[in-house]
Amino acid sequence: MKTFSKVPNPGEKTRIIICPLCGNKIYSNHWKINDSSFVKCSKCSLIYQNPQPIAEDVALRYDNSYFNYEITNENIFLNLILLGLKDVGFIPANIQTGTRKILDIGCATGLFLEFMKKNGWDAYGVEICESAADYGIINRNLNIYKGFLENLSVPHNSFDIIHFSHVIEHINDPLLFLENVYNLLKPGGVVYCVTPNISGFQARLFKQKWRSAIPDHLVLYSVKTLKMLFKNSNFKVIKYKTWGGLCANSGYPVFLKKILDKLAKPLGFGDVVIIKAVKPH
Repeated sequence: MKTFSKVPNPGEKTRIIICPLCGNKIYSNHWKINDSSFVKCSKCSLIYQNPQPIAEDVALRYDNSYFNYEITNENIFLNLILLGLKDVGFIPANIQTGTRKILDIGCATGLFLEFMKKNGWDAYGVEICESAADYGIINRNLNIYKGFLENLSVPHNSFDIIHFSHVIEHINDPLLFLENVYNLLKPGGVVYCVTPNISGFQARLFKQKWRSAIPDHLVLYSVKTLKMLFKNSNFKVIKYKTWGGLCANSGYPVFLKKILDKLAKPLGFGDVVIIKAVKPH
């Protein structure tokens, strides 16, 4: 499936940044994709855009075209979310006694939230695309906050689970983002994060032509840097899995795709990674 991407809007503001993971100021050029420059941190090896568009301008890219992309593909995305959660041992229907609270950040049209709600969860969402959020609110009767996570007015220690799929790579300041996630999560609560894997086979094969090497992705994580991000944010990393050996339109033979797809998960070189982490008691 083609990854949603937009040409940056005219007049977007950019700024030079330090490494958003380790704070290092020294980097080398890595990829040039259209007008977006990706660099590699000389200390922790994180790949990130520099200069980087500011968050308010990035948010404007998620307009009706993004909503149409989400609503068209939402059933596919729900299936992928549930498969990923199963890989790290979470089955939404296995709810413990009593209602538990889940927050889905970047919830789009809310299909995953609706699924969780039907399985007995007290479900909440955050979404910056107004039309996608409105769809979930109006058509699915969901509790979705329209805006950035840092502006969500919810007490600390509110949620048993916080989930975000294909979100962290769009965040300018991932440490601040995870600080907010940490504060909202109950002690012993679990966070599930899904993001493209730059240390996977496809990224190594296709390089700057990799399907996730796009201007909308501000930071591209390897398994190593993603685990480092969570550990630096005081989470305890419990488990991770990768999947996806070759995309369907890669141009390679179908039999090779089948082999690589089968091996990607057990050998850990998949195109996408999910990480499960816990907020310690």
